[in-house]
Amino acid sequence: MTTYSVLLPFTPVRPEQVVPFAALVQRTPGARLWTNQQLTLEPHQLFAYSAGIGLRVPAGTAVTLMPLRHPVEAALQARSLAQITGHPVVAGYGPGAAVFQEALLGAAYPSPLTAVRDYMSAVRGLLAGEQVRMDGPYFRMDASLPQVPHPPVELGLGVLRPRMARVCGEVADVAIGWLTPPDYLASVIAPELRAGAEAVSRPTPRLVAVVHVALAGPRRDPVALAHSVCARHLQAPHYTQMLRRAGVGVDPSDPEDGARRLVEAGLFLSGEPEAIAEGLAAYAKAGVDEVVLNCSAVGVTYGERVALQEIETLLKAVTP
Repeated sequence: MTTYSVLLPFTPVRPEQVVPFAALVQRTPGARLWTNQQLTLEPHQLFAYSAGIGLRVPAGTAVTLMPLRHPVEAALQARSLAQITGHPVVAGYGPGAAVFQEALLGAAYPSPLTAVRDYMSAVRGLLAGEQVRMDGPYFRMDASLPQVPHPPVELGLGVLRPRMARVCGEVADVAIGWLTPPDYLASVIAPELRAGAEAVSRPTPRLVAVVHVALAGPRRDPVALAHSVCARHLQAPHYTQMLRRAGVGVDPSDPEDGARRLVEAGLFLSGEPEAIAEGLAAYAKAGVDEVVLNCSAVGVTYGERVALQEIETLLKAVTP
């Protein structure tokens, strides 16, 4: 059965801004509170703040970027958050764009797939209490972590293309899609996840899809809303290549037209609650285990309070 979760729909600049959304997850059928990579407030600390004032909810990161943290730090932060919240954590990671890697590391990963495989293997080993020894081109360490009890940490990986999905099947517990069409997830990503998992005799990762949503309203233009939060993705090669492969003919030089195509393809769902629920049902039919409601266009354009109300309305429309 597909569950529905909530993405924090804005970039927080004060920790107390997370409070209404953690409370929403706590009082509704929302399965988890997610956040993407933030450079204003560190995501793990944001969730820890919420837990510290009594709002302890399952947390997920979609995704934190590998160049920002060493695998030892990643494992330590993830398990600390699980212990602080008292709930399982989905610790999602991704290599980030090549320009981001170069800006932080001095050079882009020659092979992002190898970097991801090594990173995830190191974090998993550290969480399991192993002595992790690496002397490769990306990570060098001889380290372990003292073992402490904590709720489970699921390792997630941002997945857009088939080769990364195959690696995800080998090393991760959760595959996280962003702007990924449901039929593409079912026909391209899911088979690669299964093949990667079968190759190393491990369970196939759960499939999570982060989906843009916005209710219809007077003078609301869904294309303008889509452009407000997707323009950067619509100019990034790894997103545009994925979308074109999935049959959504976006042009990185024209993000406004790309936003229109997202709306037409149902990747930015807008309308009445029932219509959005019908669009989200396509992800459940495609085998997605967890749909994350991303109301960031509303949060950015109309504010946190409006986004909170819309998310609650949509949760009521899609959950018993």
